[in-house]
Amino acid sequence: MSSGNRFWSPVVHDLVPYVPGEQPRMPGLVKLNTNENPYPPSPRVVQAIQHTAALGLQRYPDPESTALREAIARHHGIDAAQVFVGNGSDEVLAHAFLAFFQQDRAVLMPDVTYSFYQVYCGLYGIAVEQVPLDAALRIRVAAFARRPGAGGVVLANPNAPTGVPLPLADIEQLLQAHPGQVVLVDEAYVDFGAQSAIGLIRRYPNLLVVHTLSKSRSLAGLRVGFAAGSPDLVQALVRVKNSFNSYPLDSLAQAGAVAAYEDQAYFEQTCQAVMTSRESLAHELRALGFDVLPSAANFVFARHPSHDAAALAAGLRAQAVLVRHFRLSRIEQFLRISIGTPGQCAALLQALRTLLQ
Repeated sequence: MSSGNRFWSPVVHDLVPYVPGEQPRMPGLVKLNTNENPYPPSPRVVQAIQHTAALGLQRYPDPESTALREAIARHHGIDAAQVFVGNGSDEVLAHAFLAFFQQDRAVLMPDVTYSFYQVYCGLYGIAVEQVPLDAALRIRVAAFARRPGAGGVVLANPNAPTGVPLPLADIEQLLQAHPGQVVLVDEAYVDFGAQSAIGLIRRYPNLLVVHTLSKSRSLAGLRVGFAAGSPDLVQALVRVKNSFNSYPLDSLAQAGAVAAYEDQAYFEQTCQAVMTSRESLAHELRALGFDVLPSAANFVFARHPSHDAAALAAGLRAQAVLVRHFRLSRIEQFLRISIGTPGQCAALLQALRTLLQ
């Protein structure tokens, strides 16, 4: 232990922090490792940010993010009182874990999912029960439903890093099996071909749906996320937020996010471009011998039966192509490949052909 560590609180010694995907500065880099949108945000976003900055930044932003919550509510056909916004979906999720899952019963989550869910549980002292995916790396809804005494349910839909989606009927089955606990559905990638559960929040007061503007609205650099749920759930999140940081979204982020929601045509155009590239890339990868899981996200999860995934990732990196490799036993032979522009996908495929020769 270094001499400085003696000043740490006891809990800090036991934390296992999340390691984000790297953001290197390499010339000619084809960056397909962190599921960013390959297309820039709507031009309206940039205009709104510039306009807001020109008005001056000497005042604090709206702590309730009223205009943004109203824009999100209009888009999804819900009430602003059913919307909570935060500094990226990561912060929204962290608040939700504290607000709903710090109990004497374990929260359920898949054994293969976002690793930062476990990080939040470690930070807040939340017990976890992992429910194994099936052999095809699909969430087994029936296995979750058989554990009614849990402290809650957390899952991503589509799941990450697999990209495999669940139909709404399965989400409803979970909600009905756990009526006394919060079921949190993280829909970071839902706009790329899956079904959102936001329309269910009026019928299920235990449902909380979390979204990000980082993926489908190309705002990863702005850090905006939100949760949709009953007003009671939203108020719990507000209480946590105002006990941590009353101003999580600055004026520029709020203005840019509102503008992103106002340009529906651009949103649909870029989402469709990503989905088209995803299907084309999956087809090309299969032609190269890869097994590719069905994806409703802006990435694919693929493995080659004859080539080690870690070696492929290293070989791609040597050619300035970055993909994500996870050193977890069940998925260590898979690569998670973010969907790029057609040119970026072509560069990836060419680099793979070189490695597979």
